[in-house]
Amino acid sequence: MDVFPDFDGLGGIGDLKQVIGALLTIVLIVAVLMVIVSAICWAFGASHGNPALASKGRVGVLVGVGAAALAGAGVAWVNWLIALGNQL
Repeated sequence: MDVFPDFDGLGGIGDLKQVIGALLTIVLIVAVLMVIVSAICWAFGASHGNPALASKGRVGVLVGVGAAALAGAGVAWVNWLIALGNQL
């Protein structure tokens, strides 16, 4: 008995996949831009002796890297779940 999900059973699933892919692309682009701007702020704060700016830049870099990692991991996780669903 072969039981597997019917991905064509939901109307517009192809459009939904395209929208989610586009949103994740936008998230990755914004995360990379955030890392670049925050790294510049961190460098200016550290070089000019402004610990508040350096601290905010450091936090921005960490948040940007975390957002990029979560967005990338989300894509990999969804693909893994779809592949796992095809095996069941």
